Amino acid sequence: MPTIRRLPDDLVNRIAAGEVVERPASALKELVENAIDAGATNIAIRLSEGGLDLIEITDDGCGMDSDEIALALERHATSKLPDEAIELVATLGFRGEALPSIASVARLTIESRVRGADSGWRRVVDHGLVAEEGPAALPPGTRIRVEQLFARIPARRKFLRSARSEYAACLDVVRRLAMARPETGFTMEHDGRRTIAVQAGDTLAQRVARLIARELADDGVAVDMARGEMRLTGVAGLPTFNRGVADHQYLFVNGRPVKDRLLIGAVRGAYSDMLARDRHAVLALFLDLPPHEVDVNVHPAKTEVRFRDPAFVRGFIVSGLRHALDSGDRRSAQTPSASAMANWQTEPVSPPADLQSLFAREYSAPQARLGEAGATWRGYEAPAFAEPAARAETAEPAPVELDTYPLGVARGQVAETYIIAEASDGLVIVDQHAAHERLVLERLKAAGAGDSVSASQALLLPEVVELEEPACDRLEERSGQLAAFGLTLERFGPTAMLVRAVPSVLAKGDVHALVRDIADDLSANGDALLLGERLEHVLATMACHGSVRAGRALSTAEMNALLREMERTPRSGQCNHGRPTWVKLAHADIEKLFGRR
Repeated sequence: MPTIRRLPDDLVNRIAAGEVVERPASALKELVENAIDAGATNIAIRLSEGGLDLIEITDDGCGMDSDEIALALERHATSKLPDEAIELVATLGFRGEALPSIASVARLTIESRVRGADSGWRRVVDHGLVAEEGPAALPPGTRIRVEQLFARIPARRKFLRSARSEYAACLDVVRRLAMARPETGFTMEHDGRRTIAVQAGDTLAQRVARLIARELADDGVAVDMARGEMRLTGVAGLPTFNRGVADHQYLFVNGRPVKDRLLIGAVRGAYSDMLARDRHAVLALFLDLPPHEVDVNVHPAKTEVRFRDPAFVRGFIVSGLRHALDSGDRRSAQTPSASAMANWQTEPVSPPADLQSLFAREYSAPQARLGEAGATWRGYEAPAFAEPAARAETAEPAPVELDTYPLGVARGQVAETYIIAEASDGLVIVDQHAAHERLVLERLKAAGAGDSVSASQALLLPEVVELEEPACDRLEERSGQLAAFGLTLERFGPTAMLVRAVPSVLAKGDVHALVRDIADDLSANGDALLLGERLEHVLATMACHGSVRAGRALSTAEMNALLREMERTPRSGQCNHGRPTWVKLAHADIEKLFGRR
């Protein structure tokens, strides 16, 4: 029978390194976090071959003396937990595993000098063994070099990606940490080329725009909302300023970069009726809450967190984001692209195609199918617009002061799809279908149409859905909330749920799949998020089918009515799929088209 034995320290460190140091980016993250916790105001990073050959971090923090350097290289030795209250940790690092873990799988050189000391101290650890140590000459602060990462562990080295891929991961780590600390300056060089340079003292908005995208300064809105001891700040991109992947979503909890499923789901929920399902928002959100309300000791990498009240946190983020987007809701990322502007200068010009490129949409209207729900909606549409009038009509006189109307006054219609309006500062082009689609959706919400959408439809024969007992427990606990959405459930034995009614607009769907998905949603997020998002998607589809179509001729009065309602309606700068509803050619842009500027 095998005997139980105590593992040697070097093997213990290598096992721990497998959790803490997965790749160069992991080691870089731990070392930069140490520099931030040391109070550094400037941090310089140098990489070679994506961090595979060299990672060097130099900071001007508090520094360490020789005894502290030796102690820092022991497992679970840290200065960041002065007492045993790990649930109140306020620093980025606290486990005391990073330095010994890195030193066990690489050649690690630490040079440090305490402010006020005559000289510093240097210690070199080569794959777990002390190679040399002695005095060192350097300014106050700390310099750490990591060389030959995993060089003696080929089984780990072969699973790493190319130097370019590893560098991309390192860049993402530094970008997130620099974003969380605008009061700290960061520089980063890779193979002699500087890739990041931000100065200390930036405002949060400046730092975010410099590190994510400079366009965010114009195409984003500030987020600042507080509720009790919880506060949400940051910058959120307008729905029309989006990306095809979610890599440009930066989330922070108490200044710590995290990748949390609940927060990602909250962002998706906040933008649910403003973005197409395959598009993702661009933003940086900073959530601050009391330390006892969040557990950061979930994983050694410290990128996952758990909240004491996840449903409250999600609702707070959704409402904070939507409130911020409402403040910039009549704007869109509306500057015409360079290629679109070039199209205007090309002869012969095809107006429909060129206008389509400005709005990034197909010329034909969406043809999504809605079935019976769509038929119901067609009868619900309010008579906001009269029937199309004949084209021979007298245009209404323009008001003397165009400043009264931000979107200007209608001057005509192009291809029976785009409204041309004159504003005081330029030419406004409106996509009539996209604009009215947003107006109808907001009208549905304001009129309480969500109640009719979530009305129950009783099933002729109740469905029995077999599930695991914990899933049934969660569904039974939330049955009242689900009933508000139109889904009526009853417990049917230890491992089954009886479905008596479903939301009317989802009546033709797969009831078993719906209940299973909601059970999974409750397990992952602690709240029934999926059903609400499905109903919001139905609302958006109804709005699409009930709006003014492309190809419909509008009278001048109808066009002006549409413009005025856009000026009053929240989030009118983008349609339900995240496309802009209007763009503006400023007077300067028009002058450029004719070579006047």
